[in-house]
Amino acid sequence: QKTHPKSVFLQYPLCGLLNSHCFCLLKNDLGLIIFFLCAYVPKTEAGHCRWAEVLKDLERIKTSKDIDVSLYTANADEDEECQEFVMRCFFLETEVIIQECRIKNCSKTQDVWNIWKNGNESFEKNKLTSTKSEKCKECEEYEEKDFTEFVENFVKVIQRDCK
Repeated sequence: QKTHPKSVFLQYPLCGLLNSHCFCLLKNDLGLIIFFLCAYVPKTEAGHCRWAEVLKDLERIKTSKDIDVSLYTANADEDEECQEFVMRCFFLETEVIIQECRIKNCSKTQDVWNIWKNGNESFEKNKLTSTKSEKCKECEEYEEKDFTEFVENFVKVIQRDCK
């Protein structure tokens, strides 16, 4: 059998690489499987916010003139341990906006629906992890504010959560 000089030239460095202790796992089937699984596992974007889609929809609806409703609006600077409850309050209040949009046939109904849907999906995936402390308020304990202030605070809370 005739050996080609190019293949010998490539085989020698590969053999040395496989013999090094860093790549000793690649010598057996299990090591190869682990290597390929690690190489092809989709990586999540670093710093990706789980509320990114909600933020986009909030930007779309914030200038809506046909949504005129008062909503319980949590403060953007609530205590960190209440963050999850604050987010839930904002998403609960989007149900009120959906009802208002159904009555008035708002131009942004689909965007509001998307906010509610994406929020609920995220909460379903990430069940409530924190226990409610005494300092966390119920949604109805927050001051009612107009739609514009509600959206502004909602955006601030999401931005704070995504840091």
